[in-house]
Amino acid sequence: MATTQDQEDDEDDINPVKMLFPPDGHHHPNNGVPFPAREVEETSTDQYDISSIKSTLLIRQLPSQGLSFQLWPAARTLVSLLDLYRTHPTHSPLAPILPDGRDHRHLSILELGSGTGLVGIAAAVILGANVTLTDLPHVIPNLQFNAHANANLLSLQGGTAHVAPLRWGEADDVNVIGREFDLILASDVVYHDHLYDPLLETLRLFLNSGKENKKMTFVMAHLRRWKKDSVFFKKAKKMFDVQTIHVDPPCDGARIGVVVYSFYGKTEKNMKNPC
Repeated sequence: MATTQDQEDDEDDINPVKMLFPPDGHHHPNNGVPFPAREVEETSTDQYDISSIKSTLLIRQLPSQGLSFQLWPAARTLVSLLDLYRTHPTHSPLAPILPDGRDHRHLSILELGSGTGLVGIAAAVILGANVTLTDLPHVIPNLQFNAHANANLLSLQGGTAHVAPLRWGEADDVNVIGREFDLILASDVVYHDHLYDPLLETLRLFLNSGKENKKMTFVMAHLRRWKKDSVFFKKAKKMFDVQTIHVDPPCDGARIGVVVYSFYGKTEKNMKNPC
């Protein structure tokens, strides 16, 4: 069985098309319910089952508008782990990161590169958390649509979903949003190599903010598609303590599955130059 290190350092090319789209043309979320096949994917609003609360989320996809408007496998993995935490917290790899149930205050969660907002909205309804969904400005209208589409469920579960633009690498955007978060989430955000450094800079602004009494954790689900992905992780490990907390088994003929990582900030004296 391949280790996580093998996945990061393996120099064989990986076919991203096979990993993103199963051979039967269907999208399979982790709850086993397939999304319907669509010959023309202009607009679709899909139901996503959240078994722990016996409810469904409504998520609109706009595939013709780009990658940020589609659901990807790593997002489904992260939602499944949140779902597991709600029903069996001690069995979830998120247990060391999230409160054990005796802490009833509302968590404040930031999602980076939210895309359709599935992960952030799911976190809000599953945990009853206050979640800020972020992405580039042109993605914001669809994020707002999906947050509004789930407003009743959010209210019922005691969670909130706010939407705000956040450009990676921009300190001004971070200052506007603030740094008072308990947890940061992201899925499938490592793909274009020119975004590695801006993403790492944004993470540095949050995780290495120098507030010793406020240690944030970044939880990222990632499906490796390109051999150059390893560059991001090599840089990240110089700046943060990076741990693997979950590995999905491969599916649909792929050689590797989704991996979930936790990132913790290092003190300035222990940080290395990522370049």
